[in-house]
Amino acid sequence: MITDPAAPPLPTTPERLLGPAVMARLDRLDVASRKLLRGSLPGERRSRRRGRSVEFDDFRDYAPGDDLRHVDWNIYARLDRLYVKLFREEEDLALNILVDNSASMDMGAPGKLLFAHQLAFALAYVGILRQHRVSVATFAPRRRPDDPALVRLAPLRGRTAARRIGGFLIESLTSARAARPAGPARPEAAFNAALRSFAEHMGSKGVSLVISDFLSPAPFDPGMAALGARTMAGHADAWCLQVLSPQELDATLGISAGLQGDLRLTDVESLEAIDVTVTPAVAQTHRAGFEATRERFREQCAARGIAHALIPTDAALDQLLTGTIRRRGLLR
Repeated sequence: MITDPAAPPLPTTPERLLGPAVMARLDRLDVASRKLLRGSLPGERRSRRRGRSVEFDDFRDYAPGDDLRHVDWNIYARLDRLYVKLFREEEDLALNILVDNSASMDMGAPGKLLFAHQLAFALAYVGILRQHRVSVATFAPRRRPDDPALVRLAPLRGRTAARRIGGFLIESLTSARAARPAGPARPEAAFNAALRSFAEHMGSKGVSLVISDFLSPAPFDPGMAALGARTMAGHADAWCLQVLSPQELDATLGISAGLQGDLRLTDVESLEAIDVTVTPAVAQTHRAGFEATRERFREQCAARGIAHALIPTDAALDQLLTGTIRRRGLLR
């Protein structure tokens, strides 16, 4: 993994986290759900359920027991038949976002850590604009036994909440950059604990997003199983947004950047070191193995009812949101 020595400084305000040009392009987007999830408060999401609201949708024949207040008496006067007016019900949606703050995220060029936080804020901003309930959480391997599995911002609603969410993510970025590993960590244990806690605290039904590189030397099946259980039970529409740098997607880029020959590579989280000889053939083998691992993860997500999307950090964020992510069905 490669850290960009010329990486830009971290943003200090919510406006700088995204920029006005990107925020302007989000105004017409909304969060979509692959599942029929019932909201709990009035919102701006058009539900597939028909109910009572100010927006007329259709007519149907009157049936005994229907509320007479919904009968269209003008039609009755013309046709001598009873029809009931139907209205499109609007409801809110719970949007839960979990961002990986582990050491492996602070790698790559462009860096995954900043990109993941920008992506989280962009999606949260869309939810806030549409009056959904938005909750954001972050996690990293615990350094002390009393460290929480994840740091969570309680669900917020209303346009003024955008600044609180942006501030929370900026603080998260600053803390993650400052908290360099002081010793070996167990990222898979932290990930499992965070995913279980995230699944348990989702609250109301809604869309749940995990933004991570999903890179771990050991499986994190228990945590994914907890997330999948909520999905399969119909309590959430879960997504794994896998953020990866160009160097991870194509190991041969390291060769062109001079990363070859006899090297000692150190895992940024476990701090374990390994001596390797990097050649073009080794890079190609690594690339094929990495692609196979990524495909297996995608299949594991699908088996649990979880959607998977690959997010390269060199993608333009506004085009990613209005293009790829929208086509995949997370936004509309």
